[in-house]
Amino acid sequence: MKKLILLAVAALMLNSTVLAQDFTPSFKYRITLKDKKHNPYSLSRPEEFLSKKSIERRTKQGLKLDETDLPVSPEYLSEIRATGAIVCSTSKWNNTVLVELTDTSKAVVMLRNLTFVSSIRKVATYMEAPSRNKTNRFRLISEKNINESDAIHNSSEEWLDSEYYGEGFTQINQLNGISLHRRGFRGAGMTIAVIDGGFYNADIIPMLKNVNILGVADFAERGTNVYEEGSHGMMVLSCMATNHPGTFVGTAPEASYWLIRSEDSYSEQMAEEDNWCAAVEFADSVGADLVNTSLGYSKYDNEADNVRYWEMDGHKRLCSNSASMLAGKGMVLCNSAGNEASKTWKLISIPADADDVLTVGAVRSNGINTNFSSLGNSADGRIKPDVMAMGEACTVLSTRGELTTASGTSFASPIMCGMVACFWQANPKLTALEVVQKVRLLGDNVAHPDNVFGYGIPDFSKK
Repeated sequence: MKKLILLAVAALMLNSTVLAQDFTPSFKYRITLKDKKHNPYSLSRPEEFLSKKSIERRTKQGLKLDETDLPVSPEYLSEIRATGAIVCSTSKWNNTVLVELTDTSKAVVMLRNLTFVSSIRKVATYMEAPSRNKTNRFRLISEKNINESDAIHNSSEEWLDSEYYGEGFTQINQLNGISLHRRGFRGAGMTIAVIDGGFYNADIIPMLKNVNILGVADFAERGTNVYEEGSHGMMVLSCMATNHPGTFVGTAPEASYWLIRSEDSYSEQMAEEDNWCAAVEFADSVGADLVNTSLGYSKYDNEADNVRYWEMDGHKRLCSNSASMLAGKGMVLCNSAGNEASKTWKLISIPADADDVLTVGAVRSNGINTNFSSLGNSADGRIKPDVMAMGEACTVLSTRGELTTASGTSFASPIMCGMVACFWQANPKLTALEVVQKVRLLGDNVAHPDNVFGYGIPDFSKK
């Protein structure tokens, strides 16, 4: 076994060397288009670009399709490709295209000269291959204290709550979410899209085997596997989806999940906003009801691209503008507030500044705010964060499939998102916007919301 591991490490080192030698610098540009002319798609035929579930979600909430729902013009994409640009993704809501170029001298000029192009902006520069440090995927994953027969909930069993939820008890109990679970609302029928930076080993961890994962998508990098890139998304998922009574039960153990990667773990560049927009539009198209994203941006490798506070009005930055559109498409977004309160920036990040979303800050188990949970408000004076959940010493799964703890608003957000899914399941006639508004009103700080706690910790035992 040791010889095999050494050979695997040697192979990884050799592959990294080859990549470094063969790597060609590349650049990404955001192209903003003037219109959607010459488009074969029609609002009268939404089934050509949206799933049945996505259409039904809108119909149920009385939401009409509009031009933002139409895909980017395929004819325009063909002309863009003719310049030599590689189309990485599109955002139909913003009518933008993210492209990659290796030779910018002629291509950029050609792109700017296209009559349908409104503007073009460089959003990423890659001068060297990413330095990957992957852990061996073929190690032993612990199955200690896991009883597969416990994975299915039996309401006739007599459990003490603290026993049933195991290490997940404190984080759900703080939200009084157990009452929803007791009434049978555990997320069944709800689809949650998790947009994050990777879901390392989520496909082979025993405690996640019974999670209903509908599919995966990667908008960060072509040719990669979301189960081999980054562990952050896997830990986020575990807060909601784990379903092992007596060991660890998450806040939405019966929901269905889409796992979507938008985060580039090897650099911090503005192109990740474009990735996020493409990811959330994909979540819409496949019919997600809720989106959890434990991501946020304020500083980039290129300081000229950094977010300025005056921009944080929910619309000026690309991903914030998309986030502000989610409720209008019939989806609820839970977004981590950020972990900047003890740092120079201190404030929430984008897209946490968005309208009509639940920006989630972090408290300790005793309800006191953590020293890192980012502060509001938005630049235009809206209350941020919106609500709070446990974000210190949260129970999550490690890449080895073992119980561990982690801190950050990254975990407060999915803990909240799972409970919101159960709340919406219990109140199916509500629209996405009404869900956001009602969850705020469940907060214990609703009488005097502020820029630290927002509307406070929701009490999901209330109707």
